[in-house]
Amino acid sequence: MSKKVLIVDDSMYMRTLIKDTLKAEGFEIVGEAPNGETAIDLAMELSPDLITLDNILPDMIGTDILKVFKDQGISSKVIMVSAVGQQSVINEGIDLGASEYIVKPFTSEDLLAVVNRVVN
Repeated sequence: MSKKVLIVDDSMYMRTLIKDTLKAEGFEIVGEAPNGETAIDLAMELSPDLITLDNILPDMIGTDILKVFKDQGISSKVIMVSAVGQQSVINEGIDLGASEYIVKPFTSEDLLAVVNRVVN
Protein backbone atom coordinates (compact mmCIF):
# COMPACT_ATOMS: atom_id res chain seq x y z
CA MET A 1 0.00 0.00 0.00
CA SER A 2 1.43 3.36 -0.98
CA LYS A 3 2.00 6.04 1.61
CA LYS A 4 -0.40 8.99 1.56
CA VAL A 5 1.21 12.43 1.40
CA LEU A 6 -0.11 15.96 2.01
CA ILE A 7 2.05 18.70 0.47
CA VAL A 8 1.94 22.14 2.12
CA ASP A 9 3.70 25.03 0.36
CA ASP A 10 2.52 28.43 -0.85
CA SER A 11 4.63 28.02 -3.99
CA MET A 12 2.87 26.11 -6.78
CA TYR A 13 6.32 25.39 -8.22
CA MET A 14 7.50 23.73 -4.99
CA ARG A 15 4.28 21.74 -4.58
CA THR A 16 4.62 20.48 -8.15
CA LEU A 17 8.30 19.61 -7.68
CA ILE A 18 7.57 17.65 -4.48
CA LYS A 19 4.46 16.01 -5.96
CA ASP A 20 6.21 14.89 -9.16
CA THR A 21 9.19 13.53 -7.24
CA LEU A 22 7.09 11.56 -4.76
CA LYS A 23 4.54 10.28 -7.30
CA ALA A 24 7.40 8.90 -9.40
CA GLU A 25 8.44 6.87 -6.34
CA GLY A 26 4.96 5.45 -5.81
CA PHE A 27 3.64 7.78 -3.11
CA GLU A 28 -0.02 8.79 -3.25
CA ILE A 29 -0.52 12.56 -3.10
CA VAL A 30 -3.85 12.95 -1.27
CA GLY A 31 -3.85 16.73 -0.99
CA GLU A 32 -2.06 20.01 -1.50
CA ALA A 33 -2.37 23.15 0.60
CA PRO A 34 -1.13 26.66 -0.21
CA ASN A 35 -1.60 27.94 3.36
CA GLY A 36 -1.73 26.87 6.99
CA GLU A 37 -5.49 26.91 7.45
CA THR A 38 -6.03 24.57 4.49
CA ALA A 39 -3.13 22.40 5.68
CA ILE A 40 -4.73 21.88 9.10
CA ASP A 41 -8.15 21.12 7.58
CA LEU A 42 -6.71 18.62 5.09
CA ALA A 43 -4.47 16.96 7.69
CA MET A 44 -7.48 16.34 9.92
CA GLU A 45 -9.70 15.20 7.04
CA LEU A 46 -7.22 13.01 5.12
CA SER A 47 -4.99 11.55 7.87
CA PRO A 48 -1.94 11.35 5.60
CA ASP A 49 1.05 9.19 6.51
CA LEU A 50 3.39 12.08 5.68
CA ILE A 51 3.11 15.86 5.47
CA THR A 52 5.71 18.06 3.79
CA LEU A 53 5.34 21.42 5.51
CA ASP A 54 6.76 24.72 4.30
CA ASN A 55 7.81 26.83 7.27
CA ILE A 56 6.81 30.22 5.86
CA LEU A 57 3.21 30.40 4.63
CA PRO A 58 1.02 33.46 3.91
CA ASP A 59 -1.19 33.00 6.98
CA MET A 60 0.92 31.01 9.49
CA ILE A 61 4.39 29.72 10.13
CA GLY A 62 5.13 26.01 10.09
CA THR A 63 6.05 25.81 13.75
CA ASP A 64 2.59 27.16 14.69
CA ILE A 65 1.01 24.53 12.44
CA LEU A 66 3.07 21.83 14.18
CA LYS A 67 1.63 23.02 17.51
CA VAL A 68 -1.90 22.68 16.12
CA PHE A 69 -1.12 19.20 14.76
CA LYS A 70 0.09 18.18 18.21
CA ASP A 71 -2.95 19.72 19.94
CA GLN A 72 -5.33 17.99 17.50
CA GLY A 73 -3.62 14.61 17.86
CA ILE A 74 -2.57 14.45 14.21
CA SER A 75 -0.09 11.58 14.06
CA SER A 76 1.25 12.11 10.53
CA LYS A 77 5.01 12.26 10.11
CA VAL A 78 6.07 15.79 9.17
CA ILE A 79 9.05 16.94 7.12
CA MET A 80 9.63 20.68 7.40
CA VAL A 81 10.64 22.25 4.08
CA SER A 82 12.02 25.76 4.20
CA ALA A 83 14.46 28.27 2.81
CA VAL A 84 15.13 29.22 6.43
CA GLY A 85 18.08 27.12 7.50
CA GLN A 86 19.12 28.66 10.84
CA GLN A 87 19.86 25.94 13.37
CA SER A 88 17.54 27.52 15.96
CA VAL A 89 14.59 27.32 13.53
CA ILE A 90 15.46 23.73 12.60
CA ASN A 91 15.71 22.78 16.28
CA GLU A 92 12.34 24.40 17.04
CA GLY A 93 10.68 22.42 14.24
CA ILE A 94 12.19 19.15 15.46
CA ASP A 95 11.28 19.96 19.08
CA LEU A 96 7.66 20.55 18.01
CA GLY A 97 7.41 17.15 16.35
CA ALA A 98 8.84 17.39 12.86
CA SER A 99 10.67 14.19 11.92
CA GLU A 100 13.10 15.92 9.57
CA TYR A 101 13.93 19.36 8.16
CA ILE A 102 15.10 19.95 4.60
CA VAL A 103 16.41 23.33 3.46
CA LYS A 104 15.54 24.79 0.03
CA PRO A 105 16.86 24.58 -2.55
CA PHE A 106 17.21 20.81 -2.67
CA THR A 107 17.36 18.13 -5.35
CA SER A 108 14.84 15.36 -5.93
CA GLU A 109 17.46 12.95 -4.60
CA ASP A 110 17.82 14.99 -1.39
CA LEU A 111 14.04 14.98 -0.92
CA LEU A 112 13.72 11.24 -1.50
CA ALA A 113 16.55 10.45 0.92
CA VAL A 114 14.79 12.41 3.67
CA VAL A 115 11.33 11.01 2.87
CA ASN A 116 12.59 7.43 2.83
CA ARG A 117 14.32 7.91 6.19
CA VAL A 118 11.07 9.18 7.71
CA VAL A 119 8.55 6.72 6.27
CA ASN A 120 10.61 3.52 6.45
